[in-house]
Amino acid sequence: MADKYSAVWVSHSSTSDFLTCPQLYYLKNVYKRPETGHKMTVMTPALALGQAVHDVVESLSTMQTDQRFRQPLLVKLAKSWERVTGKKGGFSGEEQEQRYKARAEEMIRRVELHPGPLRNLAVKINMDLPHYWLSEEDQIILCGKIDWLEYMPDTDMVNILDFKTGKNEEKADSLQLPIYRLLVANCQKRQVSHAYYWYLQYSDELTEKELPNLDTSHQRVLEVAKQVKLARKLERYKCPGGESCQACVPFLKIQRGEAEFVGTNSYNTDVFVVPWGKNPNEDDSTIL
Repeated sequence: MADKYSAVWVSHSSTSDFLTCPQLYYLKNVYKRPETGHKMTVMTPALALGQAVHDVVESLSTMQTDQRFRQPLLVKLAKSWERVTGKKGGFSGEEQEQRYKARAEEMIRRVELHPGPLRNLAVKINMDLPHYWLSEEDQIILCGKIDWLEYMPDTDMVNILDFKTGKNEEKADSLQLPIYRLLVANCQKRQVSHAYYWYLQYSDELTEKELPNLDTSHQRVLEVAKQVKLARKLERYKCPGGESCQACVPFLKIQRGEAEFVGTNSYNTDVFVVPWGKNPNEDDSTIL
């Protein structure tokens, strides 16, 4: 009998971790700190920016269309930013934080000036964490949250929207859209019409993406999910870089006591910041 508590749960985030580095997957998704019994994560300025912007934009989908823009979004951003200010956001100092905050404010102004589909009706999946059995036979559940589902009343269909706060475009072989396509198809009744990315840093318009085939998506995601399950069964999480790579080094630093604890997040995960000297993910120039 299918038991969701003993099943392996996979998501876009966890499969991405696994494909990047199995050891990274283990340290983020399996390992629990003996001191607290909690999982652990690393906060960076880019993650802090993304979290704050997503909090503001995604909150609009739960509101009636005529209420969404009554309160200035920059006011909402200021409240969201309080949760990531200072070391909580992985910022090395006031100057760095203000640069990232300015970028976040620019994205929020873009949303206010060019709201596009955010003024339209939206569908909310009635699950705290949308999920379904990807394979009952293999005891694998697929889960994840979609940023926005735009409702098209003329056709009773939905469009998938994903908000991007980074500078780089999503890779062509990413499993994100296939996973979102599967979740939407299996967690609510309406058919999907289109899928879009919105690169908030530099675009006023949505970027339409080819809608992935359901059967192909299922096969691709299940293949990776089975690899994840096998790694967990064998307890084998080999780093492709040998002992460590850039992706898993921050988490190994936490284990060695070389990172600073800054709090526990809403998922009961212990949050750390890792001293890098010069952060390899920090921008060294600005394009104006």
